[in-house]
Amino acid sequence: MPNRTLSTSLGNSFERYLQDKGKGRCGDGGNYRRNAARELERFQEWADGDRGDDTWEGIVPDTADREPTFEDLDEQVFREYARHLASDRGLKQNTVQTYYAYISAWCGWCVNEGYLEAHYAQRASAMAPLPEDDGRKPGDQQAWTPEQRHALTRHVDEEAREAIEAYTALSSDDDELEKQRARYAALKAARDRALVYVLTYTAVRVGEVLRDPHDPRRRGVRWEDISLEDGSMDVYRKKQQWDAASLPDPVLSPLERYRTLMDPPTERWPVFPTFDQRTLADFVRDGLAERGDQPDTIDERRDAYARDLLLALDEDIRPPSITADGGRSILQRLSEAAAIDIDHPKHDYLAPHGGRRGMGEVLVRAFGYTVAARYLDNSEEMVRERYSHIEAGELGDVATEALDEIDSR
Repeated sequence: MPNRTLSTSLGNSFERYLQDKGKGRCGDGGNYRRNAARELERFQEWADGDRGDDTWEGIVPDTADREPTFEDLDEQVFREYARHLASDRGLKQNTVQTYYAYISAWCGWCVNEGYLEAHYAQRASAMAPLPEDDGRKPGDQQAWTPEQRHALTRHVDEEAREAIEAYTALSSDDDELEKQRARYAALKAARDRALVYVLTYTAVRVGEVLRDPHDPRRRGVRWEDISLEDGSMDVYRKKQQWDAASLPDPVLSPLERYRTLMDPPTERWPVFPTFDQRTLADFVRDGLAERGDQPDTIDERRDAYARDLLLALDEDIRPPSITADGGRSILQRLSEAAAIDIDHPKHDYLAPHGGRRGMGEVLVRAFGYTVAARYLDNSEEMVRERYSHIEAGELGDVATEALDEIDSR
């Protein structure tokens, strides 16, 4: 990461972030922008040491005489801020969650913009001080609506189709590097589409298909874990064991097309490998060095490829899967690119768990709680609790019908 980014003061990023998240031609309108601006100002004051208890002096080291910068941020800072919010007795539990969510959303944006290397605010240790029971009603949690689901899948379909067509339209006479760049763009678009379809229709948890850098068992789903013929995918469940998840028909075609385009050298390749250039560069260098190549030879081989991922595929240098944080960043980028209308206090993008909950709502309404519980890998009791707003609405309709019948007599 460039030093100029690490040395950037936190406040210098706020206006650009708020413009991105605001509504209107100049990005200066909307409730979300107004609320986010308020919480960012409070976070700035806390980071400066101007908010908090008498012992709090801010996040800048005592030896430094400057404003807080991105160099000062890590998961411990966000943990302390979560503790600060949770200690405010005047705030309800759901309010603490909402206020922290505004800062977490800004942190995620900073990762995408290159200010930070990781989404520290979403780390488990950072969020640990937050109230476990935030007091929200079951129906308050984000669930992708049919309109949002269709808008997102339509967007990734169009992006993948255009990228793949641009690649396949090239001939053997075209420049080799140009063909490589086109293939890379097609691979990335196809990967994004496949990931969106998996998260939209399978109801798997994002941590079950993508890598957790702190848990070696969660190494991300591999091609050997997927059977397109059977329509199933082996995942490491939240309950700490391997289990088969269903791949419904809408997911199969994007996965098949993506696999054909990737042509993984072995079944042990990750389905969703990282496309991060720095990570791939390190893996390729180390992989070729382990095989005996000298630094000059390695540089020559890398120069012959437009992207290190393509060299890794040709040489079977297996990269890691993207992380769950990386998956969230992809959905943030795609939600913004698709211009999807999202009105939610915690997430300004289509978060992965929203796809799972959206599918849960579809299943509960269509087939009831028992079938939904099996598909969601949850107990029926938990599904009834989390989707109780559906039953309440249906009972309300029954009551209305009963009243209409009585009143008409």
